Amino acid sequence: MPKRATGLSAAKVRTAGPGRYCDGDGLYLLVRSPESRFWVFRWVRAGRMREAGLGRAGSERGAVSLAEARGKAAELMRLVKAGIDPLAQRDAEKAAANAAKEERDLKQKTFKAAAELYMAAHEAGWRNPKHRQQWANTLETYAYPRFGEIPVDDIETEHVLAALQPIWTARPETASRVRGRIEAVLDYARTRDWRTGENPARWRGHLDNLLPKTSKVRRVEHHAALPWAEIGVFMAELRRQDGIGARALEFAILTAARTGEAIGATWDAIDIDQKIWTIPAERMKAGKEHRVPLSAVTTEILHAMAKLSARVEPSAPVFPGGRPGKPLSNMALLATLRRMERGDLTTHGFRSTFRDWAAEHTEYAREVVEQALAHALESKVEAAYRRGDLFEKRRLLMTDWAVFCAVPAVKEM
Repeated sequence: MPKRATGLSAAKVRTAGPGRYCDGDGLYLLVRSPESRFWVFRWVRAGRMREAGLGRAGSERGAVSLAEARGKAAELMRLVKAGIDPLAQRDAEKAAANAAKEERDLKQKTFKAAAELYMAAHEAGWRNPKHRQQWANTLETYAYPRFGEIPVDDIETEHVLAALQPIWTARPETASRVRGRIEAVLDYARTRDWRTGENPARWRGHLDNLLPKTSKVRRVEHHAALPWAEIGVFMAELRRQDGIGARALEFAILTAARTGEAIGATWDAIDIDQKIWTIPAERMKAGKEHRVPLSAVTTEILHAMAKLSARVEPSAPVFPGGRPGKPLSNMALLATLRRMERGDLTTHGFRSTFRDWAAEHTEYAREVVEQALAHALESKVEAAYRRGDLFEKRRLLMTDWAVFCAVPAVKEM
């Protein structure tokens, strides 16, 4: 191989002062300072000077030596002589590598990642933020622990059954929702080409061969309710319990509210002076604002909760959880029941206790009781003619309920 007529030496690479030094065949050493030395390859294409960096110059670890720089420059010069633009070639190779990586990532996308993207894509069409939270909660509780980190293309029937079977008969309504949500995520993943094959969470012609219809098991007791005649004894014991969870449970019972509505209550929704709690539409199951009359006992609970904070922010939760600004978890209410050795009950079941009490022990009209429970009217005709919310009648109802809950024991009529 002929000797290079001109060029650089290793010593020159180390000692050259600021400037640009040609080594030949398009290779240049660019020196900006003693600590800043770079290799550059230059060529002409279509009458324009083009330039590509080859890395930091030097002999230390991570730097490109003179011999290595000459080798890289020689490869690029072969491309130039073949009519190929090295920069275009580099960009094409980078794009191909990125496409290959994206394809690998898509094939390895986990069920959890697919579910998050599904929720982000659909939440704008959902009724309220609570719906998204319900989606996230059910998947986090039942699906993710079983197969959340498994690639979505690898989810099979056995994975879906592992999530559903433990709750299929114990909590059929919840199980049915979980199944439907898993099916939706997997359909979404298939549409995005992240998985192939049939949907292992589909019901008709698949899971219906492996699981009983939820309508056949729906009568399994999943919202265990306390007999209304026993509520006084229970409430006396509940008031002896310490902790925010106990106060939140007491508040939920006295207002006949759903668990999420009670623990999600914020101070700006409560007018203690007027004794009114206004739950915004986006936090209600029916998607309609609901006013709750507060009894004297209920306002005492609110005053007690306010004293726990030196300063009450308007948007702060009435029943704060462990993290700043976050409400109490519904698990805290269940934990209270377990401490009382009443794990046979559920928070939601106290709404049934209230309804049974109102039906069997009072003369309040059914529509007043249903309005107190924030139930949507089944009759569209009745709903069309109902203009008010029967608030003053409900205030009497909730006051009587609070008084009854304070009676230690009573015989059923």
